[in-house]
Amino acid sequence: MANFIIEDFKNAWNKENNGLIKIILINVIVFVSMSILEVFITLSGFGELFNLFLNKLMLPASLKVFIFQPWSLITYFFLHMNFMHILWNMLFLYWFGKIIHENIGNNAVISLYIIGGIIGGLSYMALFNIIPYYDNRVSESLMLGASAGVFSVVVGSATLLPNYTFYLLFLGPVRIKYISLFYVLLSFFDVTGSNAGGEIAHLGGALMGYLYIRQLQNGVNMGKGIIDILNIFNKNKKEVISKEEKTNEIKNDISQDEIDKILDKISDSGYKSLSNNEKEKLFNASKK
Repeated sequence: MANFIIEDFKNAWNKENNGLIKIILINVIVFVSMSILEVFITLSGFGELFNLFLNKLMLPASLKVFIFQPWSLITYFFLHMNFMHILWNMLFLYWFGKIIHENIGNNAVISLYIIGGIIGGLSYMALFNIIPYYDNRVSESLMLGASAGVFSVVVGSATLLPNYTFYLLFLGPVRIKYISLFYVLLSFFDVTGSNAGGEIAHLGGALMGYLYIRQLQNGVNMGKGIIDILNIFNKNKKEVISKEEKTNEIKNDISQDEIDKILDKISDSGYKSLSNNEKEKLFNASKK
């Protein structure tokens, strides 16, 4: 049985252009691994050792602590220790990430999640160290969870296709711009609460999602650097570069005016209204 599960994971991982699924798989694998580790270490009587290890992966508000664990700016947004926490984060990431993936491509999902997580984390540290209200929390505050990256994807999709509609239980059809606005406002209203750091990170990620899509619509890809870095570690880098070189001529033939017209058409009539040629142009443009 274990072999079947491993094979399923391998098959899901190895599919092309599946950045959304890979992000979800990484979060799930880390959650399961950390949960198993916690049980064994705690039963062995070394619970404090596990907590010390966990703290090294969480993002601290204290700059003095962060200096000695800079990797936590990345690890924190792949880390969950509560089932409901990871469940809702991954559901929202999947629902809204699919919108991004289907309309502007795989790289956009990856960029939004990673940049949103980083900016959310930096926002949390910055405001906790700047605003006097948080002074008494800085030394003890630690943060974990994918929410900042998820908020980036959610707001990014609502910025790209504000009138895209979800059918919600008991509510019926609701446009995603209102869903996005609702959750952003909830986070803003709770920046003085017990989870103030998390709410600040949500807002930082949300702002990044909005800016990323707006800049992309203006012809600026804020996530290009992230994708370039990831490609360095890609075992199939040579094949990726070869494919990109083959499509360079196609990309260069797509003007910004054409992209703007396609995005306007999506906003007015939805992605399904595009012709196959328009879909191909948008997909190629998203790889820039």
